[in-house]
Amino acid sequence: MDLKKLRDNSDAQADFMMEEITNIIKTCGKRLPGSEGEKSAVEYMANTLREYSDDVKIEPFEMHPKAFFNWIRIMVTIILLAMVSYFFIPLLAVILVAVGMLLMLLQFVLYLEIVDWMYPKRTSHNLIAVKHPKGEIKRRILFNGHPDVAHEWTMSYLISGDAFVAHFVISMIGIVALTGISIASMVLQGGVSFAVADTSLANGVPMIMGLVCLVFVPFWIAMYRMWNTSVVVDGANDNLTGCYMGIAVMKALHDEGIELENTEVGVLLTGSEEAGIRGARAWAKRHGASGDYKDVETIIYAYDTLREGKFLSVNQKDLNNTVKADKHACELFYNAAKSIDVTCSYGSVPLGATDSAAFNKGGYQAVGITALDHKLRNYYHTRYDTYDNMDKQCLSDCYKVTVKTLEDFDDGK
Repeated sequence: MDLKKLRDNSDAQADFMMEEITNIIKTCGKRLPGSEGEKSAVEYMANTLREYSDDVKIEPFEMHPKAFFNWIRIMVTIILLAMVSYFFIPLLAVILVAVGMLLMLLQFVLYLEIVDWMYPKRTSHNLIAVKHPKGEIKRRILFNGHPDVAHEWTMSYLISGDAFVAHFVISMIGIVALTGISIASMVLQGGVSFAVADTSLANGVPMIMGLVCLVFVPFWIAMYRMWNTSVVVDGANDNLTGCYMGIAVMKALHDEGIELENTEVGVLLTGSEEAGIRGARAWAKRHGASGDYKDVETIIYAYDTLREGKFLSVNQKDLNNTVKADKHACELFYNAAKSIDVTCSYGSVPLGATDSAAFNKGGYQAVGITALDHKLRNYYHTRYDTYDNMDKQCLSDCYKVTVKTLEDFDDGK
């Protein structure tokens, strides 16, 4: 079906998105994972979607929102203990560093729920709304976004997103350095049962190395305040833009009276993305096990932070570059953009994740679509992510590509 009429109306749909995003920020409250504000926003969007959809469902799930970032504080404490241990028992320092790195690997790199049990449980919410085709369902496309927001990242606000990344990288270098000098000290002494604090050993070299490594301690301590719990960002770009991309498509289909013949179209909103893609994981676990939404080819487009059009990206890898996106979903969106002359490139998510990672790991075909510079701008996870700091052209262009993707998918491409 030719959906060019929908694409031609892209500016009006961008206006709709911006108006609705503004309204949610002004009326629904702060939308931390598992909060009343998040629930209120989901209910608001559900009411909007009921006008444009045949079936709308809100699904609650339980999670531990504070665990995802608080692993950092646990790890930092372990590393500081390792630094102290170095001067007395270098082997213990190595063991403690290994424990801290294992925690980071499991809780952050792989997003597993290792320490979640240690923190209070909350109820978050997912939402799915679908518009049935006129005939038999032969294919399905779902547009995903997450309604929740994060606490402000301190370094991003005070200095820049680059400073946030640099702080993290320097801290990791310090951990590697601590491991290195611990092993080197044991080698120099030819054993593990000695105290570096004894400056007579190996001409005091182990002691000198330890004192030099202390330069990293302020960076490690600063990690306790990597995020500011007193400031909750508005999340206009990250990620109400992602939520409303799909809603705008549903609205346009309804307003134009368009019914597809064999393609089911839907919006999937997953809560608590900022708590470690917990909502997407819960949805994939709940529905994947029973085979829901796997009766026909189903593609999920996970939109996240649509703010800078020149960086519109189809992310072929996600979750710290550890999870591959679906090849067909990637090519479909990329080719759609090229066919209508919208700037788009292939990319990846080098640090963190989009909900696409959870869908792909859950056996669904998905890809994350972002439009932001990975050299993070000052609006990313700061108080500047407001309703008056959005990019209408970016939303309009991404909407046009989304509609073209739907059109091509409906045509069987």
